[in-house]
Amino acid sequence: MNTVRPFLGSLFGTVLLVTNLLPAVAQEVLPSWNDGAAKTRIVDFVKATVTQGGNAYVAPEDRVAVFDNDGTLWSEQPYYFQLGFMLDRVKTLAPEHPEWTTKEPFKSILEGDLKGIAKGGEKGIVELGMVTHAGMTSDQFTTIVTDWFASARHPKTGKPFNEMTYLPMRELLDYLRDNGFKTFIVSGGGVEFMRPITEKAYGIPPEQVVGSTIVTEYDVVGDIPVLKRLPKIDFIDDGPGKPVGINKFIGRRPIFVAGNSDGDYEMLRWVTSAKHSGLAMIVHHTDAKREYAYDRDSAFGKLSKALDEAQQRNWLVVDMKDDWKKVYAFEQ
Repeated sequence: MNTVRPFLGSLFGTVLLVTNLLPAVAQEVLPSWNDGAAKTRIVDFVKATVTQGGNAYVAPEDRVAVFDNDGTLWSEQPYYFQLGFMLDRVKTLAPEHPEWTTKEPFKSILEGDLKGIAKGGEKGIVELGMVTHAGMTSDQFTTIVTDWFASARHPKTGKPFNEMTYLPMRELLDYLRDNGFKTFIVSGGGVEFMRPITEKAYGIPPEQVVGSTIVTEYDVVGDIPVLKRLPKIDFIDDGPGKPVGINKFIGRRPIFVAGNSDGDYEMLRWVTSAKHSGLAMIVHHTDAKREYAYDRDSAFGKLSKALDEAQQRNWLVVDMKDDWKKVYAFEQ
């Protein structure tokens, strides 16, 4: 008689019974954050927000959280991802524009001269945006962006750009949503550049992304309705444009806001000036080894005024080096 099988069956049943009787092990909150003041303040804020009967309780419909994107949810060094997209688009389109070999900022791009590109300033960047983002339908642009994210690589890590997202911030997004928050991106980046990737990267659907836009118009081409992207700026969602964009496209004042630069200053102030004073946090880039260390003198993501006023306005400054166990998911 085979006694092994009944014995194993009995043993499995006993283990299953004991397991079911044991209390469930609580899942760690924000596991990529170091235990400390920053993590504690975030968790305390969320607990107070969802505790019914408490003074800080907020109804689910008003639990709105907004996040800047560049430098807050994904890396912005050595240049904005969207600028990297523009540079690659110029190289792709260059055979159709022989005049670019002598015209700035295109000449510097084709020669790989980043300093020369920077000399063009905001005007040069805007011109790049018009050339590389307009003259096509919205569907065509979405395809171009999606294909770029599938093939482009970050110059420092060699990783796909869509893997250069901050793991602690993705955990924070999940944590907020698990507690009834609706999460939005409010970024100076182009809205149609971000939308093809944000749901996969952060769990934020396209309709919850607010960003800068160029003029788009309805047209019919070959009896097919299309949306054509024109070489004209419509809305800049940066600086004072961020609170305007939130009011225009979201319609509720957030109670949680996260940014990393002076481009988020007005958004931070507006959110924390509400009757129910929300939580504002600044991601401070202090980790030169795992990411980049920069603030006041950076060409991308300059942080000066907001950092100076953070303490007096009770904004939480998250120190990337000290507060995060990991920066990227691919870290060992």
